Amino acid sequence: MRREFEMSLMGELQFFLGLQIKQDLEGTFVHQAKYTRDILKKFNMGDSKPMTTLMSTNTALDADEDGEAVDRRNFEG
Repeated sequence: MRREFEMSLMGELQFFLGLQIKQDLEGTFVHQAKYTRDILKKFNMGDSKPMTTLMSTNTALDADEDGEAVDRRNFEG
């Protein structure tokens, strides 16, 4: 990341805008494991067991050719 961005000497980036950042030889990965754990604790579900993803991970999404185009600039979030 140092080649692409100006960085200070604060050490390796671990959190950015609430997201966790993990850097290793394979690349840079963004995840929200801490946020997920905090939410589970907040609702007394910290001891819940993990489950696999219920959604198919092999499904390819394609454009809705018959759908009406939306200008996303009209939505304020």
